[in-house]
Amino acid sequence: MATVRVQEADFDVSTELAALTAGRDDAGGIGCFVGVVRASGGIAAMTLEHYPAMTERAIRQIADAAERRWSLLGCTVIHRVGRLPVGAQIVLVLAAAAHRGEALEATTFLIDWLKTKAPFWKREERADGSGEWVEARETDDAAAARWGAVAG
Repeated sequence: MATVRVQEADFDVSTELAALTAGRDDAGGIGCFVGVVRASGGIAAMTLEHYPAMTERAIRQIADAAERRWSLLGCTVIHRVGRLPVGAQIVLVLAAAAHRGEALEATTFLIDWLKTKAPFWKREERADGSGEWVEARETDDAAAARWGAVAG
C-alpha cells in the first residue's frame, strides 16, 4: 500500500527512500521526483492550502491507480502545505518497481496527476507582499490527459 502524507513539516528524501525499500530486495528501479519552490517572476514564497480529508483521499486514489497500473512494489507521495519560501521542498514522489522503466513512468504519472487532480489552493507571494492565487495551467492538464482517466 502506498504511503501518502500531507504535512507542513519538511521531509528527508533519504529517510523516505530507506522506508520505501526496507526489507526489500526485489526493486530494480526507483523513480524519484522532488518539487521545489522556484523564484520565477519575483516569487518569494508560496502558500498551499487544502481540505485534509478531500486532499488525502484524492492523492490515495492517484497512488493506488499507479500501483495497479505498473505493478509497483510501493510508492510514497508526500505533499507539503503552509507557507513555503523559495528553495523549499513542496512534494516528494517515489515509485519502486522491478524495472526502471515502470518506476520512471509511474513517477511521471503521479506528478502529472498530482498537479491537476489533487485539491490544493496555491498562492504565490512576492517580496513586496503582493501575491495572487495560481490558476490551473493548460500544460499541466495536457500532461495528465496523456495517461487517460484515473479509476477511483
